Amino acid sequence: MRRMRAEHARRVLTLGSIRADLEDQPSARAVRTAARSWVADLLALAGDVATEKTENAR
Repeated sequence: MRRMRAEHARRVLTLGSIRADLEDQPSARAVRTAARSWVADLLALAGDVATEKTENAR
C-alpha cells in the first residue's frame, strides 16, 4: 500500500509538472506541439529503459 501511494504521488507530481509546462504555452497550437514533444521524450525514455532491462536480463 505504501508503494502504491508513493507511485501515485510521483505520477501526480510528474503530470502536474507537464501540465504547468503546457499551460505556459502561448497558444493551442503550441500546447499541442509541446504535448507531442513530451510524448516523444517519454517514448524514447521508455525504449531506453526497456533496452536496459532486456540487456540486464541476459
